[in-house]
Amino acid sequence: MLRYLALGDSYTCAEGVEPEHRWPVQLARMLREDGIDTGEPHVIATTGWTTDELAAAIASTQPLGTFDFVTLGIGVNDQYRGRSTAEYRAQLGPLLDTVTSLAGGRIDRVLMLSIPDWGVTRFARDEGRDSATIAREIDAFNEVAREMCEARRIAFVDITPVSRAQGDQDAMVVADGLHPSHAMYAQWVDVALPVAHRLLGDTA
Repeated sequence: MLRYLALGDSYTCAEGVEPEHRWPVQLARMLREDGIDTGEPHVIATTGWTTDELAAAIASTQPLGTFDFVTLGIGVNDQYRGRSTAEYRAQLGPLLDTVTSLAGGRIDRVLMLSIPDWGVTRFARDEGRDSATIAREIDAFNEVAREMCEARRIAFVDITPVSRAQGDQDAMVVADGLHPSHAMYAQWVDVALPVAHRLLGDTA
């Protein structure tokens, strides 16, 4: 059985959603259904974590050993707190190196998800936030992540368009009007699953 490590923030620990509906749990279940023997993910993620906070949490829980598959989703709280893309770049680089080490040095077993656009949500509207500004900032952060993943040949999965297309629908968010529902996570999994298959297909 493949050891799976899921790293991130509220989108990975799935704020407001039952654990079985987290996107990494849904992804592992779909992989098993497709014949790839993937264990339940070991999750290191907390609502509100920034890139450096996730890195610190990983360091504090060592030794973790190595995993056959590692997913990462981080950066939304860096953007939310007004940090620059330069700060994000400086912190994401070492984190990607750590993640690769946790995958036993196999870059072909690492998958990073893009940052969803929370600016389309009811929460953002209620807060009086400017959706266009949020979108520009999210795009800039995602471009940094994409470039850094491509430079390391790490798979980068863009779920941001999905978040924008339906993220303002009541069925796609939980009660706080911000965090995704299990239905939205299922759509993320639809995008990520073919990439996960490519990374893990030789283990089936």
